[in-house]
Amino acid sequence: MKDEIVLGNAQLVLPDEVVQGHLVIRDGRVAEIGTGALPRGALDCEGDYLSPGLVELHTDNLERHITPRPKVHWPHHAAIVAHDAELASCGITTVFDAIRVGSITSSERDYRRYARPMADEILAMREAGALKISHHLHLRAETCSETLIEELEEFGADDRVGIVSLMDHTPGQRQFRDISKFEDYVCGKHGMSREGFETYVQFLYDLNDRLGARHEAAAVAAAKRYGAVLASHDDSTTEQVETSARHGIRVAEFPTTVEAAQACRAAGIAVIMGAPNLVRGGSHSGNVSAGDLAELGLLDIISSDYVPSALLLAAVQLGQRYGDMARGMATVTRTPARAAGLLDRGEVALGQRADLIRFAIRGAVPVLRGVLVQGARVA
Repeated sequence: MKDEIVLGNAQLVLPDEVVQGHLVIRDGRVAEIGTGALPRGALDCEGDYLSPGLVELHTDNLERHITPRPKVHWPHHAAIVAHDAELASCGITTVFDAIRVGSITSSERDYRRYARPMADEILAMREAGALKISHHLHLRAETCSETLIEELEEFGADDRVGIVSLMDHTPGQRQFRDISKFEDYVCGKHGMSREGFETYVQFLYDLNDRLGARHEAAAVAAAKRYGAVLASHDDSTTEQVETSARHGIRVAEFPTTVEAAQACRAAGIAVIMGAPNLVRGGSHSGNVSAGDLAELGLLDIISSDYVPSALLLAAVQLGQRYGDMARGMATVTRTPARAAGLLDRGEVALGQRADLIRFAIRGAVPVLRGVLVQGARVA
């Protein structure tokens, strides 16, 4: 990494506007921002956008690399490196790696425990400088599980867990209000027989009745113990949002209805929606459209969810929809960074980390031209 890098002739995506100008990077930070002619010795960005790097709060991408097919388990170190490289190539410079805590061991569709060793491997590789981008931990607490409390107790404040999200995938509510969608998901993606589906659903109902409330309370307490941001997942009703507010939840991942998103706004809870939902024009689960929430002013943060490359595309589409590229890009830069408690990134501003992306727009699609993390090129 050079001591000083000058990038000029760029459309700088600032917090509230886009301006033609240049910036100077020193020691991995933004040191100067200016307008006007291309400075001598500057790298000519040829009029491309220069934006903060993307901040990803919720992605299933690591799990996809760990289990590329059902019952196929990939070596973890190789999966982490591939996941890291893929995100860097998409302009994501900070990620909260979603790791499931809470397993099922006594059903046809069992989930093996993996959170603690996976977290150890991510943290060790981060410490060794083996990763291109900034990685943080996001524990997805499955309340409808058998081992959640035991797994939560394996983590502590020293792990610097950034986010704990409350996941309740009991069928018939939240994401899977439509049982047929849950049946398609379990039988289609995970190969469960249709004959065994009803038995499995009843097993989950019994499990939730027995442990759901206890697990939810344990996850809330664990987030406080870790010093982590607490998030809800798939809120559908005003009542569920009111419960989230009582827990101290700050971020709502993928509310499924306009009613829930409106309740989140009233409670001061930031709303995250999936980039694939926005790009595709609707939810694959039949829930509320991210585009509809954007039109209603109820969309705060975009997450790539299960398609890393969708994050920049969705932000650009929002910027074009709003007629305000700075506003669109804020949903994947400043707003998620602040929601996660990160104050040193997410803006092109003096003193901020020089986590930056350069991109052009061709045929309404962003084309990434370069990615910097603390001033060093990683893609």
